[in-house]
Amino acid sequence: MEQKKESAPYLEQLTSEQDLKQAIEAILYAAGYPMRYDKLGELLGLSTKDIKTLVRSMADHFALEDTHHGIQLLLYPTTCQLATKERYAPYIREALGIRRGGNLSASSMEVLAVVAYNQPVTRSYIDLVRGVDSSYAVNSLLDKGLIEAAGRLDAPGRPMLYVTTDKFLRVFGLNALDELPETEALSVAAAQAEGTEENQGNTESEQLTLDVDNEVIPSDYTEPVDGEEEDVAIEASAAPPPSPDSNEKEDLT
Repeated sequence: MEQKKESAPYLEQLTSEQDLKQAIEAILYAAGYPMRYDKLGELLGLSTKDIKTLVRSMADHFALEDTHHGIQLLLYPTTCQLATKERYAPYIREALGIRRGGNLSASSMEVLAVVAYNQPVTRSYIDLVRGVDSSYAVNSLLDKGLIEAAGRLDAPGRPMLYVTTDKFLRVFGLNALDELPETEALSVAAAQAEGTEENQGNTESEQLTLDVDNEVIPSDYTEPVDGEEEDVAIEASAAPPPSPDSNEKEDLT
């Protein structure tokens, strides 16, 4: 493996592949959150491409059933993160005294699915797909860091556009959005919403206020569990979000 650049001047230059992998593993373990490939490359004196090659090899190793590891290495477009394997989640909760909680309401799951499959989208688009006001659920997902604002649409009123975040991928155990399961129901609803938007044209400006005090809470909203906790160690063990016609709640822990 070719050294593309010098590592930090106060650090010993690691040359063997084994030392480099062990250093990456140690950094990710100590961090506990996603680390950028370019940051790892800066520390270890490697190009981002070489770091990705090493990390991918490590992830394949952790994924093997006969490696006797209780952790996995999650890969994302610009970052990577160590996490525990799903099968050991009950033992982790029991050992650390972590209660189950933080379930998303059915309305929040619907909004999250609409955003995930059609991003970037405006709040009015979400309302059209669901057929009800979604402002409370949108704000809830923003607070949880599962969706985020990604600019404004070049249209009257310049409505905010929303996309899913890297945390969304981690929570639902996805490496990329193309791993989302196909759902025919959402495609039909989205097509109907697009047709409605085209018919409306530019006669109305979209209102996208994020002030919860001025929003009407939809009747299908379910109050979240008080004092919910986020379990970073096992946040990647949840299943992909269901289609909007599913009433099953997902555990964000």
